[in-house]
Amino acid sequence: MAASMAMVSGSLAGTHTLCRSNDAILSTKSIFSFSPKKLPVIPTKKSSSSVIMPITSPRASMTATVEDGSYHETEDVPTPKVIMDLDSDPEATVVEITFGDRLGALLDTMNALRNLGLNVVKAKVFLDSSGKHNTFAITKADTGRKVEDPETLEQIRLTIISNLLQYHPESSDQLAMGAAFGIAPPREQIDVDIATHINIVDDGPNRSLLLVEAADRPGLLVDLVKIITDINIDVISGEFDTEGLIAKAKFHVSYRGKALIKPLQQVVGNSLRYFLRRPTTEDASF
Repeated sequence: MAASMAMVSGSLAGTHTLCRSNDAILSTKSIFSFSPKKLPVIPTKKSSSSVIMPITSPRASMTATVEDGSYHETEDVPTPKVIMDLDSDPEATVVEITFGDRLGALLDTMNALRNLGLNVVKAKVFLDSSGKHNTFAITKADTGRKVEDPETLEQIRLTIISNLLQYHPESSDQLAMGAAFGIAPPREQIDVDIATHINIVDDGPNRSLLLVEAADRPGLLVDLVKIITDINIDVISGEFDTEGLIAKAKFHVSYRGKALIKPLQQVVGNSLRYFLRRPTTEDASF
């Protein structure tokens, strides 16, 4: 992979390191740490100026009607998707947003990212059979470096989804977040046992590929990384996708610079399954 997340290990308040390489871990490192704070839905922190492509038309039209205080769809609603990619660009975190052909230019979303202390250094749009894909390359405004720490990545994800729910309320019952911040919760509840899938395969001698699919909820990205690092597994790089009610994570992981052996794979899988399948309680991240 072109970009790498840092070696991450230890407890919730531990110190973690990031390193970059083409196919292996090198010595260049940056450091970040987790804290047990709650994640804001719409952060208000102001940042310095950012580099933004000249884009207009911030809002797309909505295809829903409100009658007698109730919400009604006027047509089939596509599945919203938000992809956060730390692998494809060595200098920036790439975010992709898809919602059929309904998305506008997302100027409001880019402004909201600026309020997180981020710069949008590149933006582009492309079309395919699944609709219009809006992609942003994001860096930290204060350092110019890519975003890699899980808490900031989760803030970015929640900010984008909050804006999507605000300007496209018809997406509310298509997103798990609709139950928390939208005008209507999802029409169908996901069975967590059926929705949870975990697979670990070798990805060369020095790392393994961990694939996780689960019912989405606020704070899920941070929770997954915490569970992995609590058993001293290093997270090297990754991708986190939100597809409607489902979240899909792809992490390149290692243990002491090597791929995970089978017994350790079993420990990681069992730990994640236990956490993802247990009933939601007050200690879940929101």
